[in-house]
Amino acid sequence: MFEAQRVPSFHGLRLLTRSTSTTAPLFVAVWCVALCNAAFWGELWKVRGDLTATNLLFLGSVFVVAVLYVNLQLSLFTFRGLGRPVLALVLLASSVVAYFTSALGARIDPAMLHNVFETNAAESSELVTARLATYFLVLGLLPTLFLLRTRIDYAPLATEIARKLRVAGWSALLAAPIAILFYADFASLMRNHRELRYLVTPTNFLNGTLSYLRERNETRKEIRPIGLDASAQRPSSAEGPHQLLVIVVGETARGANFSLGGYGRETNPQLAAEDVLYFTDVRSSGTSTAISLPCMFSNLGRSNFTPRRAKEQEGLLDVLAHAGFEVLWRDNDSGCKGTCDRVEYENLAKSQDPELCSTGECFDEILLSGLQERLDRTTRDLVVVLHMHGSHGPGYHLRYPPAFERFTPTCRTLELGDCSHEELVNAYDNTILYTDHVLAETLALLKRNAARFDTGMIYVSDHGESLGEKGLYLHGMPYWMAPDEQTLVPMIVWTSEGLRRRRDLHWGALASRRTEPCSHDNLFHSVLGLLDVHTSAYRQELDLFSRSAQQ
Repeated sequence: MFEAQRVPSFHGLRLLTRSTSTTAPLFVAVWCVALCNAAFWGELWKVRGDLTATNLLFLGSVFVVAVLYVNLQLSLFTFRGLGRPVLALVLLASSVVAYFTSALGARIDPAMLHNVFETNAAESSELVTARLATYFLVLGLLPTLFLLRTRIDYAPLATEIARKLRVAGWSALLAAPIAILFYADFASLMRNHRELRYLVTPTNFLNGTLSYLRERNETRKEIRPIGLDASAQRPSSAEGPHQLLVIVVGETARGANFSLGGYGRETNPQLAAEDVLYFTDVRSSGTSTAISLPCMFSNLGRSNFTPRRAKEQEGLLDVLAHAGFEVLWRDNDSGCKGTCDRVEYENLAKSQDPELCSTGECFDEILLSGLQERLDRTTRDLVVVLHMHGSHGPGYHLRYPPAFERFTPTCRTLELGDCSHEELVNAYDNTILYTDHVLAETLALLKRNAARFDTGMIYVSDHGESLGEKGLYLHGMPYWMAPDEQTLVPMIVWTSEGLRRRRDLHWGALASRRTEPCSHDNLFHSVLGLLDVHTSAYRQELDLFSRSAQQ
């Protein structure tokens, strides 16, 4: 494959230092398919089962087809000035993806890539571990250094194009007999185990990246307004209080670990003493913040949602502003993903509070800091969104103050695989315990303002989290195959007596329906219904507080 040249040796080994625009991508394809796909080969082995000659031949055919396909993909980029950097990036990225698919059970689909590109540096830094560095060094950096010192010979452009066509032709020629011999096996694999395609590296992240870039570079349409006819009945200051609703967006909180929903541990001791409604069967819009957050604040619903559609139209907060509400978004996480672009925004994640932000990040109580002063200046109806850092992993032990480390021993490393399941769950449960405290403090704030406002709080998490169940960690699985741990989320509702009277809410009737299935799709319409906002964008059948829901 390579032409050898005499160069200085290292421990007697001579390095191959010359290649062509045809053999270089083939080298990278073989390396990636063979060494960066441990998760794929492991899952495929489980599917095929027994060690038989037929199975070994099929596995060999999969290897050949994968190499041919990856080589064809990479050949499209291997032109003068472009080939070496592209191949180097593929090697480096493949080593990182190999870590996440093998060590954490991640599946790399377009939604996952969208979430990767939308995350911030602080969240990304927690994923940098010694094990990841080892993958990066051995599977990425070493072959990249070899590639960088290898001379790649290019032909004139016309000849290079002819080479690519020959690669395509030879790929088809070699793949044809394999397709004929193993047609039934490949057909069964693609039909019954679609999830495996998200494990094939580098095809998974190459396709996902191209999809993301294509979406980002599409010409944006003008933002389409919705709910311009929105209005709400509000008494004047002399006639009665204004409305104040706090929407708390949880981060990575899964319903399975909330004692309000039946979890065996007492993770919600403070909220248990409050008159709250806990909805037990709530499904998220996605398994990542980049998908769930814009979806839950839109009226598209999960079935019609795409990130592009959400960006091209207004959402819930815009409709509330059209209705005359003041709207404030306070953030302690990675931003609002476009949902708050046209309302007041405060980023508190980099605050300098010596008690709440002494570790380089802020605990979620920072979201309440200064909020009373903001309420004192308000003379209208107000909706406040508090975006928590919540239970974001893998650094669960970093998400709560020491006083909330009730469940021990805890996992205190970012290498989740090095912790026992008990340690991992303990650390995670402590984050839920702290969330319980933050929500209780939010209710205390609302109660202190009962003379000026009819108040309410809705808490709902953006998605859940896997803690090693089925070999999966963190979140971001393709939705159609995601486990309940990543899609079943908590939702908690509280209202003051004043708001209940104002909206004629029958709390007992609502409580009797809290076990019925609902989802993020209900948030948009339930908020409008709770605040008595009249608009053509509202759908009563999705309003959890409508009169029909209380019967």
